[in-house]
Amino acid sequence: MKKTSESIEKFKKGDSGPKYLFRGPHCEWGVIILRPNEQMGAHGHKSVVEDFYFIEGNPKVMVANTEFKANPGDAVRAEPGETHNIVNDTDKSIKLVFIKSPYLPDDKYSI
Repeated sequence: MKKTSESIEKFKKGDSGPKYLFRGPHCEWGVIILRPNEQMGAHGHKSVVEDFYFIEGNPKVMVANTEFKANPGDAVRAEPGETHNIVNDTDKSIKLVFIKSPYLPDDKYSI
């Protein structure tokens, strides 16, 4: 068993970006906070499926050449090979959950 809390894990960029809650052995997941004008960064995965569940805010989402605004409660899946990015083009922070499976930390490629 492993137990953690969002309150004790660290964001990649200090107060924003991804915060991993669990990494491996089967999947990795956590939360992302993007401040106004921040973005996740366009990327893809060779074998990994990445799911997103939006909690707060209405960011611009791009997956496989499709662009739309996400709303709280929306869930989005990026299949292997589908380029994806999340852009906070609003004036408030956004928060979402991400889940990547299977756990292959070197599977990501940047665009």
